[in-house]
Amino acid sequence: MSIPKRGTRKIVVDGEPFIWLIRRQATNDQADYGCGYIHVAVEHAQEPGSVLVIRTDRPHPQDWGTFEVQPVKPKDVAEWILQTMRSGWEPRSLGSPFIVQVVRDFIEKV
Repeated sequence: MSIPKRGTRKIVVDGEPFIWLIRRQATNDQADYGCGYIHVAVEHAQEPGSVLVIRTDRPHPQDWGTFEVQPVKPKDVAEWILQTMRSGWEPRSLGSPFIVQVVRDFIEKV
C-alpha cells in the first residue's frame, strides 16, 4: 500500500527522504462522534514500503466540534517519524501499515 503522491509534502529525517500527507476530510466515524482528529500518512520517498499512519491528538478543522485549529507542522512530523522508527517502524520494509497515536507529544503503537 502506498499513499497518493498528489498533495504530499517532502521532508528529510536523519538523512532519509520521506513524503507525508494530511487526510483532508474527517472520516465518517470521526465526524459522527464529533471527535475527528487529523491523521497523517508517511512513507519513504525513494523506496516505498510500510506506510506510517499517525493519528494525532489535534482536532480536524472540518469536524463540527472543532473550535481551535492546531496545525501539524513539518517539525511535528519529523519528530513523530523519529519516534516511530525508534519504536520499530521500518519504512523500507514491505508490510501492513504501521499505525500509531499521538498522546501528549509522544507516540503509542495502536
